[in-house]
Amino acid sequence: MENRINIQELEPDSYSAMLALEGYLRSSRLSKTHLELIKIRASQINGCAFCLNMHTRDALKQGETNQRIFLLNAWKETTLFTEEERAILAMTEEVTLINHRGLTDETYKQAQSLFDENYLAQVIMAIVTINAWNRIAISTNRPLD
Repeated sequence: MENRINIQELEPDSYSAMLALEGYLRSSRLSKTHLELIKIRASQINGCAFCLNMHTRDALKQGETNQRIFLLNAWKETTLFTEEERAILAMTEEVTLINHRGLTDETYKQAQSLFDENYLAQVIMAIVTINAWNRIAISTNRPLD
């Protein structure tokens, strides 16, 4: 891949704003499992190798199983994910692919029955944030670490 701009060096304030979102997410009530599932699934959809590499390693360090990571792309076809995780994965897909149907009422109501409004807000912010990171990494040809 060709070298492209380094936004972190060229526009450090914008990068700091992104890092502030990450700090917010780390201090939120989102479970580490929920957060990493969001990050991995959105990165799969977006095809972001840099983020997939980072977040699968992070998830494994936090105790996630290989099997669940391997099957995350087919989560609807397995029984490996809890009802809460399934709702979060559905939200992640619908928000990431917002141009298809958006976050549907059905998915939102399912999540609303499982989580309070603050947790829902945190889930949405996590999805929005990883989608932004994916777009930065892909647009700048961010190399794998």
